[in-house]
Amino acid sequence: MNDHENDNGPRIRAVTIADVALRAGVSRQTVSRAINGRGEISATTRERVLAAVRELGYRPNSIARGLKTRRTLTIGLVVPDIANPFFAEVARGGFEVAHREGYGVLLCNTDEAPAQEMVVLQMLADHRVDGVVLCSSRLSESQLQSVIERRRPLVVVNRTPQRRLAGLGSVSVADSEDARRVVHYLHGLGHRAIALVGGVGASQSSRGRREGYALGMAQIGQPVAPEWVVESLPNVDAGRRGAAALLSAHPEITALLAFNDLVAVGCVQACQAAGLQVPEDVSVVGWDDILFAPYLSPPLTTVRLPKTEIGARAMTLLLALIRDPELVLDPIELDGELIARKSAGPAPAHHHSA
Repeated sequence: MNDHENDNGPRIRAVTIADVALRAGVSRQTVSRAINGRGEISATTRERVLAAVRELGYRPNSIARGLKTRRTLTIGLVVPDIANPFFAEVARGGFEVAHREGYGVLLCNTDEAPAQEMVVLQMLADHRVDGVVLCSSRLSESQLQSVIERRRPLVVVNRTPQRRLAGLGSVSVADSEDARRVVHYLHGLGHRAIALVGGVGASQSSRGRREGYALGMAQIGQPVAPEWVVESLPNVDAGRRGAAALLSAHPEITALLAFNDLVAVGCVQACQAAGLQVPEDVSVVGWDDILFAPYLSPPLTTVRLPKTEIGARAMTLLLALIRDPELVLDPIELDGELIARKSAGPAPAHHHSA
């Protein structure tokens, strides 16, 4: 062997179970039992096999193993917008749990389009993934119901299924209650003309936040003016356009509650373009507390959601369902937390009324 053929050279051939058996001085069947923790073999033999596995860098062939176990050790994770930092953090929480348990994750983006979502779910079924985490589905109730009937194990995030079924889990956040609390917070700062910007009808989060906003406004004795609520895609551009239209048509508005932090960035931009100061003239509250929220100018007051925990809890539920598809799980609902920074302040004096 010359210097070019030593351990630093490229590995041409994958290590096989036969190589491990030879190194450990046992049969292939014993290697298989040691790796899978099955069968009667002594602790010392198992340790010898596992030492050989480590020394040789042997990795079981997951495709071959999948043919035997009918599992592929892959999971589908579906999000509506991969560019939204909220979903990046949810995905990260899911990845950590999946990888720790030896699963690979196929991350799929649907671009907020229900048709694309159906295509992605079919593709994952064709790839025989062991289960799917479906985040913030944009499907209609009937479409989602048909997916649930056919595609379990399944965990849905930010959608609450109509009924509890075996092989189905859900993780959501208390959108309505959190929105209600934000309205009361803004009311405490003297705001009465509070508008709601963003969110799409097919989004459960959007519906929940709208309900909580309406409830909060009723509780502070401020009937909701329908023209103070504008629907838009949950991104910066749509938030800017929605807020600009609101502010020009309704100069009485002193606070904007944004569907998420991206929409809130658009709201701040719209205020600046209209010559309004944030928060002196208009307060802005976001949602999610994404990574850059504290670094904006002004730093963003927002509802912090436990993003990585949402992903981790969803993936943990899915792995439990993969192990036992007959499980019937309780839905999980997590609370948000209002983080007060500098983008929301007292209502301007000329608007302040009892």
